[in-house]
Amino acid sequence: MEVCERGCSRSEWPTGRLRSSSSVPTSVQSGLRGRRLVAYYLLKIIMTHAVSRHAALTSLALAIAAPAAFAQTTSNTFDPVIVTATRTPQKASELLADTKIITSEDIARSGAGSVTELLQKQRGIEVTRNGGAGTASSVYIRGANSTQNIVLVDGVRIGSSTLGTATWSPVPLANIDRVEIVYGPLSTLYGADAIGGVIQIFTKKGSGTPVVGASVGFGSDATRQYDASVSGATGGYNSLSYSLNVSKEKSDGFSATKPGNSYYNADKDGYDKKSVTGQLGFQLAKGHDLGLMFMNSKLEAQYDSGPGYDTRSNQKLENIGVFMNNEFVPGWHSKVQVAEARDKANEDTSAGAAGKSSLETKQSTFDWQNDIAIGVDTLQLLASYRKEEVVSSAKPILNRARDTKSLAASYTMKRDQHLLSASLRRDKMSESGSTTTGSLGYGYQINNALRATASYGTSFRQPTYNELYYPGYGIASNRPEKGRNAEMGLRYDDGKTQLSAVYYHNRVTDLLIYANTCPVEASTHPYGCAYNVNKALLEGLTLAGRHQFGAFGISGNIDLQDPRDETTDKLLVRRSKKHANFAADYSIAKLKTGAELQLSGKRYDDIDNKTRLGGYGLLNLFATYQVAQDWSVLARWNNITDKKYELARDYNTAGSNFFVGLRYGSK
Repeated sequence: MEVCERGCSRSEWPTGRLRSSSSVPTSVQSGLRGRRLVAYYLLKIIMTHAVSRHAALTSLALAIAAPAAFAQTTSNTFDPVIVTATRTPQKASELLADTKIITSEDIARSGAGSVTELLQKQRGIEVTRNGGAGTASSVYIRGANSTQNIVLVDGVRIGSSTLGTATWSPVPLANIDRVEIVYGPLSTLYGADAIGGVIQIFTKKGSGTPVVGASVGFGSDATRQYDASVSGATGGYNSLSYSLNVSKEKSDGFSATKPGNSYYNADKDGYDKKSVTGQLGFQLAKGHDLGLMFMNSKLEAQYDSGPGYDTRSNQKLENIGVFMNNEFVPGWHSKVQVAEARDKANEDTSAGAAGKSSLETKQSTFDWQNDIAIGVDTLQLLASYRKEEVVSSAKPILNRARDTKSLAASYTMKRDQHLLSASLRRDKMSESGSTTTGSLGYGYQINNALRATASYGTSFRQPTYNELYYPGYGIASNRPEKGRNAEMGLRYDDGKTQLSAVYYHNRVTDLLIYANTCPVEASTHPYGCAYNVNKALLEGLTLAGRHQFGAFGISGNIDLQDPRDETTDKLLVRRSKKHANFAADYSIAKLKTGAELQLSGKRYDDIDNKTRLGGYGLLNLFATYQVAQDWSVLARWNNITDKKYELARDYNTAGSNFFVGLRYGSK
């Protein structure tokens, strides 16, 4: 698994030192003994030493079994609808996959400066960033590398085909309605690269009476945020729904690098982001809808690549898609979507033409999905086509295209307390032949509040253009990575208390890493190459819970893992054995206030595990106040102890910082 060490000029990525890594067994010690002691024992787990896997599984059962005695006969009141886990709207209580939804309220209260800052507080996720909010970021799901997950915006895949990762910084946080995270392999639903999980971002859409919204916010480092939106629907037989959202963010930032970094420059590295998103929907007739969605976001950001020059990058994300939903006969829902996503980057690293470069990825997709009800069961049939095209001014050898044609089928069966799902997919790729993936899942509703699940699934990752073709680095014969994941979980929800425990075991083979001595084509790769050589075992236990005591709520999550490269028996680069998040909130009249605690254990910045990144704990405070019917104020103080920590060696992170915002929303 490769990690770009420098500030990350995207068009020059392979020229920096490359690193590799992978994953292995975890073990745990826990002691959840009752509902009222959940927070105490979760905190204690993170401080204890690891024990055997048997103890981990025993503690998993204890964490959930105790509250079963308090199960209520009433139905759950917290049951959000999630789309990403099955590609169709489903209640969370009817899903076998491990999922998480971040609502618009969560986003507003977070005060986050970027999507990655928002994701960093979620269970199962770790983030690295080479500086402030405008710099290059990587997101790891369950210890999997950033190339081993898929990112969607309104169903459209985004990312760079050369790097194999999503470009996070330009994504406009202010325009997001909600974020869905699905943990574990989803190649049978989404194809290549869904080894660790899938993150889908949904932009705001229109419904009901017209709503106008606007907000303005100011914070540390001269950060300014502005956004405005309008949405609604005309109603009636031929209803027209609409949504338009514009936003601007600007910050002076802070130096991305620290003294000791070979790219150190003491200047501030700020950013300027402008974004517009929108959706239109039209009901042609009952059961027949036509729609359009788009996103256009531009980011101008500074980063460090050495003293003496103000290095800049200009990044653009452009998505557009049209879709049609049809119910041809009762029980048969068809959706056709045609979309295009462009990821553009222009780099300015030195004076003169030699320091200018550009890189663009264009992904064109066609999806036809059919959901057919068979009694209480559902049969889903999917046909899709994806074409990737790359244009590089710096490396013309990357100027090429490839396509993937896919067919998939899944079946979900419900019988009393039993839920069973099975899926199969065939992806035919123009470069590397065909790959078949499949999954099987089972769930049992023990009572109204307690549910047990188990699943097994396979997945794969297609090599990036850099891993195949970049001069002096890529090998054209590199094979796709393969993943095999088994997991089991327990989930409890009685309407006031939500608890979950999930154990996963994901083995990845044919892992692509940077080999210092290239096993093939040594004459053209004297300094090493990307090569299928390693194995990884991504294994861990995730515990999460929330309880509401009237106006007071507590929540927390802990990830206990031991992500290792099985070949070298070393920890994966920049991934910890344990990380956690805890929060408490209190509401009284028009005021809601709370605190968050983010914890992470030590990590290593190199494959040999010699360059240590220390563990850290961050304490944040927030408050929102409804000053009038349509007006609210947000105040947030992050890292109040001014903790000095690193997500990457010799790159700065934000110290103590504040943010204050005013929001208006008419209804």
